[in-house]
Amino acid sequence: MPPSTTRPSTRRVPQRPGDRIFSGLSTGAGVLILIALAGVAAFLITEAWPSLTAPAEDIPGGEGLLVYVWPLLFGTLISALFALVIAVPLAVAIALFITYYAPRRIAQVLGYLIDLLAAVPSIIYGLWGMQVLAPLTVAPTTWLSEYLGFIPFFAGPPSATGRTMLVAIIVLAVMILPIITAVVREAFLQTPRLHEEASLALGATRWEMIRMAVLPFGRSSVIGASMLGLGRALGETMAVAIVLSVSGGVTFNLISSGNPSTIAANIALQFPESTGLSVNTLIASGLVLFAITLVVNMIARGVINRRKEFSGAN
Repeated sequence: MPPSTTRPSTRRVPQRPGDRIFSGLSTGAGVLILIALAGVAAFLITEAWPSLTAPAEDIPGGEGLLVYVWPLLFGTLISALFALVIAVPLAVAIALFITYYAPRRIAQVLGYLIDLLAAVPSIIYGLWGMQVLAPLTVAPTTWLSEYLGFIPFFAGPPSATGRTMLVAIIVLAVMILPIITAVVREAFLQTPRLHEEASLALGATRWEMIRMAVLPFGRSSVIGASMLGLGRALGETMAVAIVLSVSGGVTFNLISSGNPSTIAANIALQFPESTGLSVNTLIASGLVLFAITLVVNMIARGVINRRKEFSGAN
């Protein structure tokens, strides 16, 4: 008897009214976000356009927009990247400790405390950095300048107040630590239990199980969390503005009193007293920061979405 050639029914099941309403609301929320983002971009481009087309001598500093923005961009990138270098290893270590080493009650308390750090206002971090951390770094930076001054980062002379780029980097690292830790911790918790048990059953120690099963599974999440933390560090304003003793210029020296400012901190400090083309110039620098932050977050989202899903069955 020949096989049947009848195709299965493809009739669509009618949606419930609640499903249609929820789908419409979700779609509208997504479109609203895109509209808001496009509106911000249009505002920045419109307001920055006079400074983009103005003669170089009319820009603050008299040397053009590129020369004005470059030191600010350099300070923004160097502070955010070094903060990331400090925060990512600490965040991964904390996430591993909370997930696999700490007793359950201690892990819960530590998890709450880490999450609480994200709720502290940035100005509090700035005050802590200026009043507590900066004085504590005077003696160590003096030692670094004396014995490691051949390294450009510690060339000195060290700042007598401690309000240096190094302190700003440490403050930023503390600020982005809870964001990275939270994402990485959730990724580690999603590691298939069968993979962990199989590693232990084959004779692996706990660290070997983490190295062979947990870290490979969470690698892309660590990268995505790092990019999200970088986006936060790039846009931080008040903490950096309070801590840094700004003198302008481009320098890799992290312990001297001559520090480049960041884009966000410069806007916060200069905007109240600016008028005319100076305002347009500040908005143009904000447009640069907006573009960099947008690219960083898009890369982070792409890395997270490309994470290969796998379970204990494959």
